[in-house]
Amino acid sequence: MIEELLEPGTVAVETFGDEPGALADLFPEEALLVEGAQAGRRGEFATVRRCAHEALGKLGAEPAPILRDPKGAPRWPAGFVGAMTHCEGYRAAVVAPADRAAAIGIDAEPNRPLRSAGVAELVTVEAERAWLPSLAARRPDVQWERLVFSAKESVYKVWYPLTGRWLDFEDAEITVDPAWSTFRARLLVPGPVVGGVRLDTFHGSWLVRDGLIVTAITIPAPTPALAAPGPSAGRWAGDDPTVGGA
Repeated sequence: MIEELLEPGTVAVETFGDEPGALADLFPEEALLVEGAQAGRRGEFATVRRCAHEALGKLGAEPAPILRDPKGAPRWPAGFVGAMTHCEGYRAAVVAPADRAAAIGIDAEPNRPLRSAGVAELVTVEAERAWLPSLAARRPDVQWERLVFSAKESVYKVWYPLTGRWLDFEDAEITVDPAWSTFRARLLVPGPVVGGVRLDTFHGSWLVRDGLIVTAITIPAPTPALAAPGPSAGRWAGDDPTVGGA
């Protein structure tokens, strides 16, 4: 499913539930990251790591643990970029060679309302709240506030590896094209520099299927002629149970 949203050269592996035996496949260093966690958390962690290892293997990467940096983001093997996501009934990992993509962001959410109006207010900005009712009236099959939440999760997952900084929900404004199933994220803070060019907008795509909302963004790698040293690799300050590190 998620491969429909990805650029050429990107590899995705997904599953619609936790896989038996995935815990046993974890590297010891990975198993330590969820030692003492509840069984459900260990299962989703192990399954999404299995997806990531399989995707990396398809690109020829040597088997290695995928650990976390101090802020909880996945540490991908040298020469690769990627992203992982998990929600009820879905786990996925997407990876690409670093010479094809500068960063990848993916997110999956249940196509259900956010927990409360308070959460919706937290994750949206005024400009988004202006267009949400009209789309809800036109397409009641899509939970648009949840889609905005998912899009901002994907925004964060490409932002962080390029900046190493926190990004709040209020720091990006999403507009959605329902005809083409795309979205635009306008950054309301100075954007990252990629290949010597400052990015103030990210472009992504989305789909709604089988009770899920899935979003994805790929930032292309700069061409060698444009490549220039940039910053190294926050976390959305959300209040929803689906928010969290992989």
